[in-house]
Amino acid sequence: MPADRIEGVARRTVVDVTGGVSTPRQDLLAEEVPLAIHGNGEPLAVMMGSPCDLEDFARGFALTELGVSGDGLVSATVQALLEGIRIDLETREPLAARPERWLPGRSSCGICGNRSLEDVVRQPAAVGQGSAIAPSALVVALTELEARQPLNAATGAIHAAAWATPEGTLVLIREDVGRHNALDKLIGAMLHEGIDAASGFVLVTSRASYEMVAKAATAGMPLLAAISAPTALAVDLAEGCGMTLVGFLRRSRHVVYSHAGRLAAD
Repeated sequence: MPADRIEGVARRTVVDVTGGVSTPRQDLLAEEVPLAIHGNGEPLAVMMGSPCDLEDFARGFALTELGVSGDGLVSATVQALLEGIRIDLETREPLAARPERWLPGRSSCGICGNRSLEDVVRQPAAVGQGSAIAPSALVVALTELEARQPLNAATGAIHAAAWATPEGTLVLIREDVGRHNALDKLIGAMLHEGIDAASGFVLVTSRASYEMVAKAATAGMPLLAAISAPTALAVDLAEGCGMTLVGFLRRSRHVVYSHAGRLAAD
């Protein structure tokens, strides 16, 4: 499929200036649209994201932000509007009351939808033991992921989250302009496919900020590997919930910040 026909990619005319020479050309850009999330008819949040795999995003968001999973989520409806995209979540039980309506969120920010400190810093529940992972499996997954990001290949502005087996084989990949949206999409896809979150590990093409650890732990993922750095709070949360946190993942190097024992020797 041509890159400009991939969902989430837009074409624009630009002026390319190289060596002082201006050349008009067509460029491919990542689409970024408002995603208005409603729960049982009530507005919850507005996030900026890529307009693809939104059913997966809805399922993942319901779990990681609302604590709703399985048959607790009755339906997730996606509707394109002139202003953006509306996602309606219908849950079996009423959602926990919040004192004030959530604030709009940004594609790069994971806390904009929260108004209280308790909502921002949530200590995740303990993750399961999961499988032992060989360090070489991290490299296998990283190498495969580099070739399987069509949105980012077209635009250079997209994050990815991928689920891998203990051997490093990628099973699912989701992309989004927001790193936490990509992870929510991956988690939602895993829920839809019935994939056990303790059966492998997750790889993200971003920094490992605290909300990435919180979301992964909420889904029950025992190991999170990131190509960039973690924050100190992310390391503390991973240590507290039993998660192995890997940062600066490269083909010849990585840094383990918590629970290194889960990484078995090759």
